[in-house]
Amino acid sequence: RVAPVDSGFWWIILLRAYTKSTGDHSLSDMPDCQRGMRLILSLCLAEGFDTFPTLLCADGCCMIDRRMGIYGYPIEIQALFFLALRSARILLKPEGGGKEFLERIDKRLHALSFHIQSYFWLDFQQLNNIYRYKTEEYSHTAVNKFNVIPDSIPDWVFDFMPMKGGYFIGNVSPARMDFRWFCLGNCIAILSSLATPEQASAIMDLFEERWADLIGEMPLKVAYPTLEGHEWRIVTGCDPKNTRWSYHNGGSWPVLLWLLTAACIKTGRPQIARRAVELIECRLSKDNWPEYYDGKHGRFVGKQARKFQTWSIAGYLVAKMLLEDPSHLGMIALEEDKWMKPALARSASWTC
Repeated sequence: RVAPVDSGFWWIILLRAYTKSTGDHSLSDMPDCQRGMRLILSLCLAEGFDTFPTLLCADGCCMIDRRMGIYGYPIEIQALFFLALRSARILLKPEGGGKEFLERIDKRLHALSFHIQSYFWLDFQQLNNIYRYKTEEYSHTAVNKFNVIPDSIPDWVFDFMPMKGGYFIGNVSPARMDFRWFCLGNCIAILSSLATPEQASAIMDLFEERWADLIGEMPLKVAYPTLEGHEWRIVTGCDPKNTRWSYHNGGSWPVLLWLLTAACIKTGRPQIARRAVELIECRLSKDNWPEYYDGKHGRFVGKQARKFQTWSIAGYLVAKMLLEDPSHLGMIALEEDKWMKPALARSASWTC
C-alpha cells in the first residue's frame, strides 16, 4: 500500500472551491479545517535530505495508483502541490501557527514555480538543447543541471514533439528524465498558473497538433505513450491490469474531460473542449458510462472497466456546465500572481 499523496491536496483545493462558489468562509475558518490544513502542510513542507523544492514520492501515489515508474517527482503531484499551496495561502488564517506556514508557503511557491517552469518544460527547442547536452558538468555554470545522458532520450519523443507546442514532462531527477505526457499534471499546471501563459498556450497547441494521440476517439489519454514489451515487464512488474494502451498505461479516461475543458477556457481555446465533448457524447452514455477505454485511440471499453461510474458522469457534466457558464472557472482556476515571479537565476539551487 502507498499513501495517496494527492488526497490531502485535493481536500484543500476543494475547500477553496467551495468557499469561492458559496462565499461562505465559515467552513474553512472552523478550527478543525484550519488544523487539517496545517497538518497537511506540516507533512509536505517538512525539512529533510531533499535538495529540490519538488515533492519526493513513491510510485502509485496519485491517480496512477499502480506501478508505472512515476516514483521521484511526478508532475501530477507537483502541480497539485502547487495548487494546494496557493489555495491554502488564501484560506489559512495567521492565528494558531498559521503565520509561519504562510511564510513557508510563499518561499516554497517561488522555488517550486521556477523549478518546474525551468526544468520540467519541454518544447522543440528544449528537446534540441537536451539532445546536444554535454555530460559530467559540475560547476554552478553547468547547463546540464541533472547530468542527463542525451542517449537516454526515447526515440518516440523526436516524432511526437511538434514544432509548435510543448508540455511538462512526467519526472525530472538526477540523471533521469521521464519524457512521458501526463494529462492531469499538465492541465492542473494551467489551472494553477504554474504554467506561464506562453507554456499554457503551447500545451493547448500540443493538444491540437497531436489530437489523434492525446484525444483519439474517446477523450483522453491519462498518459502517453504506453509501456510495452521488456519495459512494461520491468517497470510495472508484468501488471495484468496495466497492459499496453489500457488502464493507466495509455488508457483513455472520460473523467479527465472536465480538466481539459477548464484548461481550454482559461487559455481562451474553448473550441478544443467542445470538440472533445462532442466525441464523448457519441458513445459515453451508450456504453453505460464506463470508467476507462482501451486501445491506442480509445476505441474499446476497458477490459476491466466498471460501468455507471460517478466520476465519468461528473466529468462530463462539469465540462458541459463550464462551457455553458465559463464564470464557474474561478472555483478551480487561479490567475497568475505577479508577486510570485521568482527573482532567481536558472543555476540557483534550492535551500530551505
